[in-house]
Amino acid sequence: MSENRPNATELTRRRMLQGAGVALTAAVGVVVLGATGPADSPAVAADPGAGDRFDEQYRGRRIQGGPTAGAGHHHDVGYQVRIDGQELHMMRNADGTWISVINHYQTHQTPRALARAAVDDLQGAQLVPLALG
Repeated sequence: MSENRPNATELTRRRMLQGAGVALTAAVGVVVLGATGPADSPAVAADPGAGDRFDEQYRGRRIQGGPTAGAGHHHDVGYQVRIDGQELHMMRNADGTWISVINHYQTHQTPRALARAAVDDLQGAQLVPLALG
């Protein structure tokens, strides 16, 4: 008597789809956990805070950053970064990361990281004042 039933080691379309479904579910779970952080410590948006002032030499350039008093302008983000004394215009994203006029496509967790990346992107060029009008 011959049976058309596959044995336990034979790969069938159904088993392959079930395995793919399990793998996809596990991957989504990992992504969700990675995005929210562990349950015992809630995720915190990057916030420079009042204590995150910096004034340092980075690749031969002076970078400075610190909170501002806020003049109420639409571009005022409450934090200012300067490269060799020139203001680097920047913006805070909804997720707490930062972008600058130098590179709108790369986000940074802190203004200090943003300033260093801007120096890297400038490749020795001077930061030119941006006329907002």
